[in-house]
Amino acid sequence: MRILLALAVVATAAVLPRAEATPGALCRQAALGAAARHGVPANLMLAISDVETGTTRDGVRGPWPWTLNIAGRGAWFDSRRDALRAAERALAEGERSFDVGCFQVNFHWHGHHFDSIDAMLDPALGADYAARFLKELYGEAGDWIVAAGWYHSRTPAHSRRYRDLVARAAKRIGTMPDRRIATASRPDRRATAPVRRVPRPSSPIAPGGVALSLIQGAGRALIAQQDR
Repeated sequence: MRILLALAVVATAAVLPRAEATPGALCRQAALGAAARHGVPANLMLAISDVETGTTRDGVRGPWPWTLNIAGRGAWFDSRRDALRAAERALAEGERSFDVGCFQVNFHWHGHHFDSIDAMLDPALGADYAARFLKELYGEAGDWIVAAGWYHSRTPAHSRRYRDLVARAAKRIGTMPDRRIATASRPDRRATAPVRRVPRPSSPIAPGGVALSLIQGAGRALIAQQDR
């Protein structure tokens, strides 16, 4: 299965435009490739990556692949090696629930789907898993925005806050994905244990990281307008 996944990632990369030589571009290219392979709206993938890891480097805003969230603190590292060392140190210290890479895949809940933490940091492999997970959630919800909320948490309050942020980011990137079923106005069902660590506060050590509290209101307003 992992061999087939690797071959699919390589095959898609061959037909995508040549990637820019920047870390942020690695997340974007990986998001576009995974979206094409699994039939997930490209702008939704880009929006989730931006909400999860968006930061500003050299005056440019974008996602960042060498990102971890450990015990509620986000950290944006300069290199994959630095991020890997920090993740391995967290494991050695007994931490298990931490988020990794372009799509902040949680090690506790999803790490068993990868060969290693280093594999979780691989932008293409992380994006491919995120896209497959989103596709599975969409199959259950019938609505891409609800699926995005569940990607973060099944707890209704956390889910709705997150999809507000994703909707705002998706609108900024381009046309909102086709929702298929208008479900945002009704409560999320099946509030079970979260599939990801919540809440995810922004960290003061993040260079240009998003301050969630400043944009929640705008995100809620956007969702309210879409639900009418």
